[in-house]
Amino acid sequence: MSQETMQKRTIQSKSRKGMSVTDILLVGVLLAAGAVLKLFVGAFFTAGMKPNFIIAMYCLAILLIRPRLSEALIIGILAGIVSQFFPGTPYLNLISEPIGAVVMYLLMLIPLKLDIGKIPLKPVFATFIATLSSGFSFLGVLYLLFYAGAEVSTMPVAVFLGIILGTAAINAIIVEVLYVPIKLALGRKATNDPVQ
Repeated sequence: MSQETMQKRTIQSKSRKGMSVTDILLVGVLLAAGAVLKLFVGAFFTAGMKPNFIIAMYCLAILLIRPRLSEALIIGILAGIVSQFFPGTPYLNLISEPIGAVVMYLLMLIPLKLDIGKIPLKPVFATFIATLSSGFSFLGVLYLLFYAGAEVSTMPVAVFLGIILGTAAINAIIVEVLYVPIKLALGRKATNDPVQ
């Protein structure tokens, strides 16, 4: 063997400088789509906590653009701000959505190979867990405020749990259905590799 072939190859990694304009626009469009879903589907729920499909859209955004931690946190904060335009307990989404977005980001770091054939199942798993994280943090803060004497409306925990689990399942399906087509439409390889 020659010395040239014995030399170690060096891999140059490109450092990201932040989200591109396309990424920012994609986040905006997806959050708007989540808001529309929340508005129309949420209308069927007359009291208490409503399903939040904005979570599905920021999970999808994080899957598609693979942001840095700080960017994922900002996406979560933006999702929390968008959620403020809907009826419900004010300001709680400003806590729960950043938590959900950070959990989604962290799940993207785990190198899980969850494929059936060419269908990546990591979106289902990660979105389900991120939605649960958001929902349970919302519920936890709500009950902390309730027991601290704040004027917040609550319902039986079983009802909240049903809504959280149902929303997590629906969000997971929405993201799984949309992930590959949107990623391919954006000209990106549809994989479930961890964040680079």
